[in-house]
Amino acid sequence: MNSTQTHISMTAHPSLSSGGSLHRRYSVSYTPAATLPMNLGLLDEPIQNDILAALPEDELAFLMPHLELVHLPFDKELYEYGAKLSHVYFPTTAIVALLYVLADGDITEIGVTGHEGLLGISALMSERATGTAMVQCAGEAYKLKASVLKEANARGGKLQQLLMRYTQALFAQMAQNSVCGRHYSIDQQLSRWLLDRLDRLQGNELKVTQEMIANMLGVRRETVTEAAGKLQQEGLIQYKRGNITMLDREGLEMHAGECYRVSKQEFEQILSGMVR
Repeated sequence: MNSTQTHISMTAHPSLSSGGSLHRRYSVSYTPAATLPMNLGLLDEPIQNDILAALPEDELAFLMPHLELVHLPFDKELYEYGAKLSHVYFPTTAIVALLYVLADGDITEIGVTGHEGLLGISALMSERATGTAMVQCAGEAYKLKASVLKEANARGGKLQQLLMRYTQALFAQMAQNSVCGRHYSIDQQLSRWLLDRLDRLQGNELKVTQEMIANMLGVRRETVTEAAGKLQQEGLIQYKRGNITMLDREGLEMHAGECYRVSKQEFEQILSGMVR
């Protein structure tokens, strides 16, 4: 298998039987980015989110009347730290960063969520947001009232299990972010940051500015320029006019090291539990 330009995906393939019932086939695999369908973002079924896709028919049927497909534009703030959570979001093609905003306006990224999870999980516990959620890559998501999620969670079943596992993985991701920020070089942190986004995209190219990366990593723009230049010189990425293209995924993962591998393994365990 070619290690370059690859994408990890869990795809739900919907089809209707002659009786009109919905059937789902799941696959979790590394797939060449060039073979991914270009219209994957034009979704009309909630099963494109991995958590929703893993639900049994009865649990999904309870949620479906309450799910609203919405477009999340770039840089949209879904909620801010401490705000009461009236809704949660199940991303499909959107990518949302979880941020901690300091009193002086500086921000630090503490996590990221895409099609594998949901935004607003703290609504099940404190009803208040534990961070600020900002859209980094525009796309689609399913919006759901927090009260409905609470009711569905109280019923137990597969949804409750998945939400508990996702919460555990999210905490592990946040802990790993803290460790990486303290013990790993900027180019290793950048490698992990890029991989985290590319894992949640449908290709191997990311549109992002160096200023945005600098804000997320909490470093100067010049530092990001130097780190990106190093990765480009080593043939791992190509950076040009706000576009970063991954050229060697295996090499980028090796460069990121444990900074990326640990959190990735946590989410892979969730994915394995979602497949039926």
